[in-house]
Amino acid sequence: MKAPRPDGKVRIVPSLLAADFAAVRQSWAPLAAAGADWASVDVMDGHFVPNLSFGPDLVSALKAKPGAPFIDSHLMVTDPAAYAPVFAAAGSDWVTFHLEACPRPKALIKKLKDSGVAVGVAIKPKTPAAGLLKLLPDIDLALVMTVEPGFGGQSFIPEMLPKLRELREAIDRLGRRCWLQVDGGVNDKWVAPAAAAGGDSLVAGSAVFKAADPAAAWKRLTAAAQEAFDKEWGAALTPTLSRSRERAG
Repeated sequence: MKAPRPDGKVRIVPSLLAADFAAVRQSWAPLAAAGADWASVDVMDGHFVPNLSFGPDLVSALKAKPGAPFIDSHLMVTDPAAYAPVFAAAGSDWVTFHLEACPRPKALIKKLKDSGVAVGVAIKPKTPAAGLLKLLPDIDLALVMTVEPGFGGQSFIPEMLPKLRELREAIDRLGRRCWLQVDGGVNDKWVAPAAAAGGDSLVAGSAVFKAADPAAAWKRLTAAAQEAFDKEWGAALTPTLSRSRERAG
């Protein structure tokens, strides 16, 4: 099962970093029942960011059971070229690495694509969009961090909204079916502004898993994001998707 391409449907992507580590699969079950089909696995090495988290065994364990979500392994590591193939082999549907940690991004993108996995490239808040703009023709997902990576539960950085808009306009201009992912501080306050700025894949951790009813929170965030995205980008996105379908056909 291949990672989905953008289709105009905004995804709220629960971050497993905020789930109950002792019962990750059980934490996911009500979200799957509500319609969630995509989960984010934050991979931290304690060097690129000051925290440690998941390894490839979590991806393998999740993918071993029927009904597993699409998995986006977000590598916040110093040496993504070493770790990316491992997470691809574990069953990740996307492998996303940081531009700041990879001196030869095109080589790693090609290696991952040759292995059959979808590829994302992420940038930290202080990194300009320029480097990511150059890679848009080659990737499946562009990720803008809206907090400093490393820990969950941080506050959204609103200064990232113009960067998102710049990338969304470029994605639409190129006619590429590339996701624009927003990661960090996405909650009831910021989900609509992030989607209105162009995000169509919004990672939410605490806002989902720490809610009294995670499934209801996921549905609420999804509805708010879709409404905001459609209002700002719905009409503009239609010809982009049409051009992409023509190229695929």
